[in-house]
Amino acid sequence: MKKLFWFFLIVSAFLSCDILRSSPFEVTSWSPGEGYHSNPENLTVSLSFSLEPDRDSVERRFSLSGDNGRVKGNFLWEGRKVTFVPLTPFEKNNDYNLSLSSEAHDTGGLSMDAAFERGFTTRPGTQRPFLLSFFPSMYEEIDDLRTEVRLVFSLPVSLSELYDNVSFNPSMTGSWQLEEDGKLAVFTPSVPWTKNKRYEIRYSTSLTDNNGMNIGNDFKSVFITGTDKEIPVLLQANRITKDDSFIPLEPDTTGFTGAAEQFTENPGWEKEDRFLLVFSKPVDAVSVKNCLNVENAPSLSMETIPGYNTEFVFYFETTPVYESSFNLKIKSGIKDGAGNESKDEYLYRILANGEFSKPPILLGIRMPMSPQDNTGGNLVCFETGDIFKYIPITDENYPSGSSVKTWIELYFITAQGALIDIFSVMELFRIETSNNILTFSPRQIKTENFTINEPQAGWENFERIEITGNLTNSINFGVVSFQINSGLKDSLGNKNEKLFRISVVK
Repeated sequence: MKKLFWFFLIVSAFLSCDILRSSPFEVTSWSPGEGYHSNPENLTVSLSFSLEPDRDSVERRFSLSGDNGRVKGNFLWEGRKVTFVPLTPFEKNNDYNLSLSSEAHDTGGLSMDAAFERGFTTRPGTQRPFLLSFFPSMYEEIDDLRTEVRLVFSLPVSLSELYDNVSFNPSMTGSWQLEEDGKLAVFTPSVPWTKNKRYEIRYSTSLTDNNGMNIGNDFKSVFITGTDKEIPVLLQANRITKDDSFIPLEPDTTGFTGAAEQFTENPGWEKEDRFLLVFSKPVDAVSVKNCLNVENAPSLSMETIPGYNTEFVFYFETTPVYESSFNLKIKSGIKDGAGNESKDEYLYRILANGEFSKPPILLGIRMPMSPQDNTGGNLVCFETGDIFKYIPITDENYPSGSSVKTWIELYFITAQGALIDIFSVMELFRIETSNNILTFSPRQIKTENFTINEPQAGWENFERIEITGNLTNSINFGVVSFQINSGLKDSLGNKNEKLFRISVVK
């Protein structure tokens, strides 16, 4: 009877426990929730329970880890809800996993039926980056020893990842640049690749994109350099005119030591002309400039953008002196991308005597000795080559001390189609005398409707300008100099730096 009593007592106890477990101990909700979270610095983790939790058991059984290991923090309780606040903010581009083991229990000792495990991420995308294309391609042979290596990724990468994870064998120094929003990585070698060499380019799985995802696989590619053995050759040298016409230049084959009558000279160079050099293949602009030498002329500048090109344009920094001869010499040693060097030398002799570049020249002057004589004015003329000819200015027509209205005609030799710049003449024309022989005050300058219609015989095809003014004669004798100072200009922009002077004796 006593045994039966204890049996019913034990059964009743078990039945009581089943009744208590009708509500299991479990996590009913949590935050921040699965998926991506864009502001990790503001995140906290919280768990809410179905029953009153034993706080100590929950804290001891809770763990949170990220890509860099376990996350440390503090717990804040509010009823059945616990909030985990990390000691340092959550980081971007990380995957986080939290776990609460099944040994956590409520205040009555009731444990969880199963562990609670969840995850969330601060990484914008979960797709791994991969290599879309690369250049040079596998086993490609490249001729240009300054070829750039190009890697195209599916997702943006950083420069630091490239420097840390991409390598060359043999080792190569250079710089990385990112284009196309960080998806195109371009490596520019600081020195040329070694000729006839096998190069390997590698990166490891540790290369990660800007979202922190690594690339997941190793990469290796091989390319070979310097297979091009063709030597660059100068195909032609041209003169480029103002209207962009091309005139071939003939090389001189006698060299610098040839006799003058044997020279091959290229005449007709105009002040605005340029040089064009055309090569058989792309060559280095620096080597072209280093191998180009010009003698008896201003310095040359390269108009072509630096790099490897087949054509190069040069221009003079200042205008070559009219009717001067200069030499353009091209030495050997011009390099192509494969390191091949030109072997030939070239010499071009050029004469700067273009018909449109001729600076204006004072040919002579004409003036009346009887300015009031309507029949012709008793004209006298003097050329620049004349030396101290007599000028018959007399008191009869130019009374001493009286201001007499008269004129002086100036005749000029000019370039084809050019007109004299009258402002230049007004600025530069002077009459200088010794012993105060006479004075002349200019009043007007004419290019047409001249006082005497007919020009000086033999000078009909030259440019004529008339300066009217007042001349005051004196009783003194001496030298009169009609002159135009240096800087005389024409309408084509030609300028003569020579001083023109015609000296006569009174």
